[in-house]
Amino acid sequence: MLDDDRAEGSIWQRCSIRTRLTAITAAVMALICTVVAALALMAVREDVRDHRTKNLVAQAVEITQQVHEKGTIPPLAKTPGTAIQVFDPSGTLVAATSNVANAPPMNKLMLRPTGYATTNICDLRAFPGECKIGVYFPFYMPDGMWRLHMAVPDVPWYVSFTVLGLFIVGWILLVGATALAANRIVGRTLAPVDIMTSKLAEITVGDLSQRVPVPWFHDELRRLAERANQTLDRAETAVERQRRFASDTSHDLRSPLTAMRTEIEEALLHPEDTDWDTTARTLLDSVERLQALVSSLLQIARLDAGAPRRHDTIDLAELVTSELALRPRRVTVTDQLTPDVMVTGDRLHLARLLGNLLDNAERHAVSNVTIRVTRDDGTAVLEVQDDGNGIPPDKRDIIFQRFVRLEASRKKDAGGTGLGLPIARQIAESHGGTLTIGDSPRGARFVLRIPLCH
Repeated sequence: MLDDDRAEGSIWQRCSIRTRLTAITAAVMALICTVVAALALMAVREDVRDHRTKNLVAQAVEITQQVHEKGTIPPLAKTPGTAIQVFDPSGTLVAATSNVANAPPMNKLMLRPTGYATTNICDLRAFPGECKIGVYFPFYMPDGMWRLHMAVPDVPWYVSFTVLGLFIVGWILLVGATALAANRIVGRTLAPVDIMTSKLAEITVGDLSQRVPVPWFHDELRRLAERANQTLDRAETAVERQRRFASDTSHDLRSPLTAMRTEIEEALLHPEDTDWDTTARTLLDSVERLQALVSSLLQIARLDAGAPRRHDTIDLAELVTSELALRPRRVTVTDQLTPDVMVTGDRLHLARLLGNLLDNAERHAVSNVTIRVTRDDGTAVLEVQDDGNGIPPDKRDIIFQRFVRLEASRKKDAGGTGLGLPIARQIAESHGGTLTIGDSPRGARFVLRIPLCH
């Protein structure tokens, strides 16, 4: 039984949305039609029953009028299913149809003095298992009150096979028309989804420039297409960035490796003339550059992957003080730190961000680097400013791109990786903040803004 239920569920799950919606719509319409048909059939039955009752009373009146006019009981109708009894004032059965000629009075209203009455009569001896519409009709004659009992077949629940057939045909037509209309409407509604699905199937990693068509109507499907195109935009940007990243990475990795290979090959060609201490120091410089590059690449990979970060409560002023105490200083560092500027974040990441900004500032500073920690309208602000040549306004966004190094930076430090500032900005954004370059009368002023700890 359980396996059957699972199989049915699986079949239902394998059905398309169009089929499921059509089936649900048809089922709802079938339920509505069934209820309406049942109510309508009941109403029709009541109307037919009322009409039959009125005809029965009219027949009773006609019989009594003939008795009054002629003084004798007229021939009684022999319609199948109809029963008639006439009793004189003494209660003697004086006339009856053959099916109730020897039966007691059909109605139990013999004591009713005046006025006719209609009632339901079931399980008569002449009609076992059947119900009848009965009428009790007393009328006066010169010798006293006579009583007329009549019964005709009751109206069945389906009224008649013709009426039932009409209801069944109407039910089938309505449900079928509803299912057909629902199938077409759902098909037209979901047509954009089929088009989007086909278009998405055509898009490959090698060509992410294609986009799904956007429906004309401003509805959920349009929003779906727009979101899909936005996702494709992000995917194309990410893939292009990864390609560029791989290309730039291979280039930057090749440089120290090539330098190391050249040093080793020259030393091996002339081992007797090689200063091995100098060679070792040169190789160590290349290894350190390679190590720095690999470390930066690993940091970028973690940030790109959205690896979960810690949520420490950090005092920015205390973080700056502790980081400065660990760094050798090539230039004078001036700090202007507001205490108790608390933020929530990953201490190691923020320390890396600060270190990257200080490395950049010291590389370009003439004699002084200034660090400020302040509050500004619910935001913690960290500024690192040097007294160097500064950055042209049109280059302020470029320097945050990976592996991008301005000519001045290459002259200052040929061994840089071009990843320090991009990593710093990515860390800032992962903390819900921003890292920008602000205006300053001299040098470059990097401004970090992240939300204060609540």
